[in-house]
Amino acid sequence: MITYKENQRISPEQLAEVFFQSTIKRPYTDLTRLKKMIEASPLLITAWDDGKLVGVARSLTDFSYCCYLSDLAVREDYQRKGIGEELIKRTKEAIGPTCSLVLLSAPDALDYYPKVGFKKADHAFFIQRDI
Repeated sequence: MITYKENQRISPEQLAEVFFQSTIKRPYTDLTRLKKMIEASPLLITAWDDGKLVGVARSLTDFSYCCYLSDLAVREDYQRKGIGEELIKRTKEAIGPTCSLVLLSAPDALDYYPKVGFKKADHAFFIQRDI
């Protein structure tokens, strides 16, 4: 049975394993960077299977107006079981009804997000990181 936790401390190694096993493109070999990512996140929803971290929704938010869902990752062997959708649901519950939830999608996930309630935005802009 999958259990979910809000703001449960995780290690960079645990996050790296989920990123690697989910096939999401993240710097999973850079543990220093992952540590900073974890520490800077005011909202972290995690999914666990008997003590093993299997999914992560990592967000940057003010809990008032906007929440950026920076990472949504579920281990590949746990995908298509509703875990990602539940992580999104719990993120929305944590930020409340006055806060928008936004994200940037990986090209492979463009078809997924409309199925779980996201609307496509044609008016977004970003400056790509160098590394």
